[in-house]
Amino acid sequence: MGEIVIVGLGPGSFKFMTLETLEILQQAQTLLLRTAKHPTVAGLLQREISFASYDEYYERHETFEQVYAAIAEDCVARALAGEKIVYAVPGSPLVAERTVILIRELARAKQIPVTILPGMSFLEVLYTRLGVDPIEGLSILDACDLAQTAFATTTALVITQVYNQTVASDVKLTLMDSLPDDYEVTLVRGLGLPEESIRRIPLYELDRQADIDHLTSLYVPKPEEKSPQVFSLEPLVSVMAELRSPEGCLWDLEQNHKTLRRYLVEEVYEVLEAIELADSEKLCEELGDLLLQIVFHARVAEESGEFGMQDVVDVVTEKMIRRHPHVFGEVTVADAADVVVNWEEIKRREHSDRKRILDGIPAGLPALMHAYKVQGKAAKVGFDWPDAAPVWEKVAEELQELREAVEKKDAKAIEEELGDALFSLVNLARFLSVEPETALTATNQKFRRRFGYIEEKIMKNGEEWKKMSLKQLDLLWNEAKKAGM
Repeated sequence: MGEIVIVGLGPGSFKFMTLETLEILQQAQTLLLRTAKHPTVAGLLQREISFASYDEYYERHETFEQVYAAIAEDCVARALAGEKIVYAVPGSPLVAERTVILIRELARAKQIPVTILPGMSFLEVLYTRLGVDPIEGLSILDACDLAQTAFATTTALVITQVYNQTVASDVKLTLMDSLPDDYEVTLVRGLGLPEESIRRIPLYELDRQADIDHLTSLYVPKPEEKSPQVFSLEPLVSVMAELRSPEGCLWDLEQNHKTLRRYLVEEVYEVLEAIELADSEKLCEELGDLLLQIVFHARVAEESGEFGMQDVVDVVTEKMIRRHPHVFGEVTVADAADVVVNWEEIKRREHSDRKRILDGIPAGLPALMHAYKVQGKAAKVGFDWPDAAPVWEKVAEELQELREAVEKKDAKAIEEELGDALFSLVNLARFLSVEPETALTATNQKFRRRFGYIEEKIMKNGEEWKKMSLKQLDLLWNEAKKAGM
């Protein structure tokens, strides 16, 4: 029965080989190299150390796994035949060396003694050259196994055996699944040799490197943890300050809180429209326009010494904290209903100056929204129907009274009864948990889409509105409905 001694030739230069390994190589009866394509081989030849290599196996087999398996089988077979084998691998025997693992498994099954001597790997050189401390986290992977290996970019990576452009391309594509295309990686080649090359490149250029060979590896630094993004209103506040400066925009300089009211309302409705359309790009833009109006008002107030933008932010932040004691305090709630009760009670304490039930409802709200708010306030003190059934009856009653006013051709009564009918429909909406302003806005948008469809059809067919019958228009309307508009 023979034996197998496994040694490492070091990362490159002969000077990195240990004295113990050199002594073993010099005394070896049978010295087998996994590959003679290694810088230390020149040193072996100078010292007249005889050896054989397995380089021909790389031509004989189709895959690296087949090559490695064949090498392991040959080493073990020689040992079984009684030879004392010294098997030498590049670098360290226990760093990214598949053949060593296979030899140990086969030898153990055959009860052949295996001795593995420590050796220096290219990693020690890499640590020094790049200033890397592996204790901070480092994963070492073979390029050929990368696509089949479950790895995470939560540590730095060292990818070995990046020996040609094809392998480099596969590595690049695999890494791009987890990292940006332009992520900076470090290509290392010939570490410890006179022609050593270490350069940082964007990931997408990895397979475009002309000097990639069997001595090439890749270092991928751990992505920096993103710190929580800090948002700033300062750019917008600065722009508004410039617009309101003496050298700014004449129109902006003329504005005040009252003249800006209409624009604030318009921007709110444009935000609602974007939400209804489920258009995120438009919503982003419209929210920006609405924010501009808020900054505009804050700037006007700051110029008159009332308050500034920071006051606006501070006040609403403090209010949110104060009104959510179940989040920022020690209050416990059972469900969302409890949250609402707490909210209303806190609001009541904050606005102790409001003596009347309906105080605090802005007079300038759109009519539907105003009605919704008024009814909601009244309901909180018990002035409300017990359920929706009598509300339906009230709607029918108001519509009948409107019909009667129309039949009498009483303009004043028609206006009053129409208002009552709308008010009762708002009440019904409240019982159905529908915000009437939102519902009507959605219907307006739906009408615009369908009407636009009809308009496009008429223009496309070269028709004229005045020549279209109501029946024809109704058919086009139904087409638009079927199209999901």
